[in-house]
Amino acid sequence: MAERGGPALLPDNPFQDPALLPPRPGPESAALDAYNPFESGAPPPPYQAPAPPAAQPPRRASPTEPRNYGSYGTQASAAAATAELLKRQEELNRKAEELDRRERELQNAALGGGAATRLNNWPPLPSFCPVKPCFYQDIPVEIPADFQKTVSTMYYLWMASTIALFLNFLSSLAWFCVEPSSGSGFGLSILWALLYTPCSFVCWYRPMYKAFRSDSSFNFFVFFFVFFAQNVMYVLQAIGIPNWGFSGWILSLIALRKNTAVAVMMILVSLSFTAVAVLGIIMLKKIHSLYRRTGASFQKAQEEFAAGVFSNQAVRNAAANAAAGAATNAFRAP
Repeated sequence: MAERGGPALLPDNPFQDPALLPPRPGPESAALDAYNPFESGAPPPPYQAPAPPAAQPPRRASPTEPRNYGSYGTQASAAAATAELLKRQEELNRKAEELDRRERELQNAALGGGAATRLNNWPPLPSFCPVKPCFYQDIPVEIPADFQKTVSTMYYLWMASTIALFLNFLSSLAWFCVEPSSGSGFGLSILWALLYTPCSFVCWYRPMYKAFRSDSSFNFFVFFFVFFAQNVMYVLQAIGIPNWGFSGWILSLIALRKNTAVAVMMILVSLSFTAVAVLGIIMLKKIHSLYRRTGASFQKAQEEFAAGVFSNQAVRNAAANAAAGAATNAFRAP
């Protein structure tokens, strides 16, 4: 008999179950059988409960008996967990392959084999365009992982400033249609859009890119000098002095008195200039803090500049020609 609270185990032979077998004869059974209520008026013998049967040993489950392997919900959860693990394994394999590819590219570039295969890819121009890309740019490959987010943010900042200048051109054109006397501002808006777009990329974005790529103190100094001046121009663009070619806040308030639609366009441009100026100041402070932690210095920048100048073949040829000319003049002199 199983213990209370546990499952009951059936015996090997169901016909030998003590609950189904008749009680074994005992003294109390004999007394009850001998008692005849019609022959004697004596009371029947007292009832005595039969002794409990002996505990049966637990039976082992048959090999053919089905086992409980869990509910359907448990099996579904296990299948979902397995699918998630396989998906993560595939992602890790793709990342490993990408890292191997980048490592091979860096090794080829270090050995000099990537110079012939690494073609310029920026700006991304179609193949039929007669103008070819001028720079090679690949942030995940060339920039260390700790600085990739910073460099990407600066690239997006440059793109945002370019879009803001294009919107400034459109709003200046609309203001020129409303106010014909603002022709100088419209002309300057065209000049700023054509001048700042390439110059900002070459003068402060590329030095910043090369500074983080090769930990160059000289490029850091060039970036800080030019980008500080660029932030000053961002602030002037947001202010919007009349006839300066910038649709900032002052010119927007002036346009609000004459044409509401043009004023709304200028207010949107003013918001763009303000956002670019704020982000530029924040990134300038952030990059300066990163620069101070790299251990760069002005002396190191001077050494890099001198090494770069003297390693330039054109500079060396010019210096050699100047020295040879000076020596020839000295020998010819009386």
